[in-house]
Amino acid sequence: MSPTFPHEEHPNQTHLALQSPDQTIQPTMLSPSTVRFSIVWTTLLAVIACSPHPCLDTRAGLGPCNKAGAACQALKRKLGSEITAPGDGQYAALATENWSQTAWNTPSCIATPANSTSVQTIIRTLVSLDVPFAIRSGGHSPNPGYANIDTGVLVSLSALNQVSYDVSQNAVHVSPGARWGPVYRYLQPLNITVVGGRVLEVGVGGLTLGGGLSYYTDLYGLAADNILSYQVVLADGRIVAANKSSHTNLFWALKGGSNNFGIVTRFTLAAYPLTQVWGGIKLYPSSAMPAVLEAYHAYHTAPNKDLNANLHINLVPTNDTIGVTLIYLKPVTSPPAAFAPFSSNKLGPPLLDQTGPSSLVDLLAIFNSGTVPRWEWSVSSLMPSPELWADVNDILSPTSPEIVALQKLQAGTLVSTVQPITSRVAEIGNNPLGLKPINQTWLSINAGWWREEDDEAARGVVKTLHERLENAARKRGRLLEYIFMNDAGEGQAVIAGYGKENVKRLQAVRREYDPRLVFARLVPGGQKVPE
Repeated sequence: MSPTFPHEEHPNQTHLALQSPDQTIQPTMLSPSTVRFSIVWTTLLAVIACSPHPCLDTRAGLGPCNKAGAACQALKRKLGSEITAPGDGQYAALATENWSQTAWNTPSCIATPANSTSVQTIIRTLVSLDVPFAIRSGGHSPNPGYANIDTGVLVSLSALNQVSYDVSQNAVHVSPGARWGPVYRYLQPLNITVVGGRVLEVGVGGLTLGGGLSYYTDLYGLAADNILSYQVVLADGRIVAANKSSHTNLFWALKGGSNNFGIVTRFTLAAYPLTQVWGGIKLYPSSAMPAVLEAYHAYHTAPNKDLNANLHINLVPTNDTIGVTLIYLKPVTSPPAAFAPFSSNKLGPPLLDQTGPSSLVDLLAIFNSGTVPRWEWSVSSLMPSPELWADVNDILSPTSPEIVALQKLQAGTLVSTVQPITSRVAEIGNNPLGLKPINQTWLSINAGWWREEDDEAARGVVKTLHERLENAARKRGRLLEYIFMNDAGEGQAVIAGYGKENVKRLQAVRREYDPRLVFARLVPGGQKVPE
């Protein structure tokens, strides 16, 4: 039995090539769930491929379609097969590679750069013609327009998927189009790992530039805190290395700065030793939610917390289950003491217990992408309290009117993910996020559904549940300003929540590295530095 949760990006490729000097990752066969989903997609892709494209009319004029078409033609002359146009064989698949159908668009063309030099060419061409564009690493966000575009050029970084280990620096070089699964599989035989994503199919670029929550976060901070250097193509086409000794302000700004400052073409990450872990998933019925949240609170507020212990909880009221994912980052053979609250008799026997010794890759592979094609997210930062968890139990109960309404939609699914953050995370990070050094929980609400005509209803459910949750937290004085970018919804102003001083500094960095506001004007998607 494989649990399905929304923080699982749907792999739309049969494999991801991973280039390194001494190792090649073999292609991975499609999973049965992917095969089932592809049957549905075949029809959808055919419709997209045969539909008239909004920018195919290239008659004389200076409208946005004409400019985008001119840019695509110029890029085709310069980069050849790295540019895919509507009508080309791979166009439909590339345009719909984003995990959620809510993020599908019909770009004027798709640029798939093979290297940083190609990225330079793309940026210089688009800037010179003043053409909008989107940037996609793994395309995991369901937010419309964040990593795709209609009238403009989609820059897909999927071909920049290299990974290598530098023994002399104990550092790992990873390109932004790589997925965490192949990265971890490359590092596993070397008995090392990096602070990265918790879902194998998620892309490296978007997660890292948004902060990046990891099972290693209590020990080493967020993924962004563990970047040693960024290779960045700037708005003027220059390539720079941003690190502790060069372009230091840019180095700071990229640690949660999203796509506001350039296109990162390589991340250099700190490496850490890893052999085996202990962990897995326990499933409980939704009736155990009060006991599960009580156990979570005891775990999260324990003094002298064991930093090797981590977890997250998925509350899934639409199928009457709760998934508790536990992970301990040492090779033990029995449940560590840190997880003792989850052995309480109050929880009752789990419906499923898949915990035990494992490799990190095998543990993460428990989860699958599922087949629900459309998603909407929101996230809140809360200070834990027993009274607030009682509110959460009421708001996310299977009998809640919003949950009942969602279940009436085809494939209506609600998953709320409870993610513990310790005060140490703020103390470790030298980043612009503005985290307070207190224990907090990042709680996301994620709705999935099948049909486009149900978009408004499903998004209304997320909006109402999010408002109810934040109102309850605000009433109890437990709501924090910070919004975790990687789980944020389209309408959530993440960077404004970093704090006034950090926003001012980000604005200054933007003036220094992008004085013409290229990434503010021409890249409409993603979280933006406030004006």
